[in-house]
Amino acid sequence: MLPNTGRLAGCTLFITGASRGIGKAIALKAARDGANVVIAAKTAEPHPKLPGTIFTAAEEIEAAGGKALPCIVDVRDENQITEAVEKAVKTFGGIDILVNNASAISLTNTVDTPMKKVDLMMGINTRGTYLTSKICIPYLKRSKVAHILTLSPPLNLNPVWFKNHCAYTIAKYGMSMCVIGMAEEFKGEIAVNALWPKTAIHTAAMDMLGGSGVEKQCRTTDIMADAAYSILTKPKNFTGNFVIDEELLKSEGIKDLDVYAVSPGHPLLPDFFLDETPDELTSQIEKHGMCLHL
Repeated sequence: MLPNTGRLAGCTLFITGASRGIGKAIALKAARDGANVVIAAKTAEPHPKLPGTIFTAAEEIEAAGGKALPCIVDVRDENQITEAVEKAVKTFGGIDILVNNASAISLTNTVDTPMKKVDLMMGINTRGTYLTSKICIPYLKRSKVAHILTLSPPLNLNPVWFKNHCAYTIAKYGMSMCVIGMAEEFKGEIAVNALWPKTAIHTAAMDMLGGSGVEKQCRTTDIMADAAYSILTKPKNFTGNFVIDEELLKSEGIKDLDVYAVSPGHPLLPDFFLDETPDELTSQIEKHGMCLHL
């Protein structure tokens, strides 16, 4: 595991979709440094299938040593984002880091994807990333830390990643294109990077998509939290990078990645958009064909 250094102490992180999963794991890692975390997510009431709310996440963040500000935010709603950002600035004095984590997924083909789901994915993934970044950027420019981290993959134009779920791929790649554009636009002012997992990560969403037993083929959210922490504690000139969690942590000197495995020693499923992903992952997950707003 990557140790905490205290370098995020007093920093304010605005994290979309932080009520559960990878977003919450990144929040907890920062909280152990004594960071302030704005939990910008939709879930205020318990979800019947997905654990956690913005309020339970806030309790965990404060128990870990951080300060939490839970805000009900749908990243498609400009007013809700603006209000949450203004509340964060009023509460903590500014915003140092934005983590664009909120995402929606529907692994369905072109004909079988209703436009309602297409609009959901485009609205949350691409537009939500662009909009939240746009609103946070004036405050990030005032920070000495100044990072935007987006949970999106490296751009890979291999047609295999388009043929079975074209809309989802477009929506995720839109997030990645925000990284490319904003990294160049704000070079020297704000570090803008992307992070993506090498393997499937065990979350409630993965349980729903992958079915029973899929957790044995996954790593825990801790690997993404550690990789995010490594990126967010780097200087502003570390920008425009598409980082793969495993590769980064190996460069940090972590040799035993089994510590992140749900079932150490068990074969792992590589994630989407990396060409070594086997057909097993595609067939296992796509057969469920469901849409999740994470």
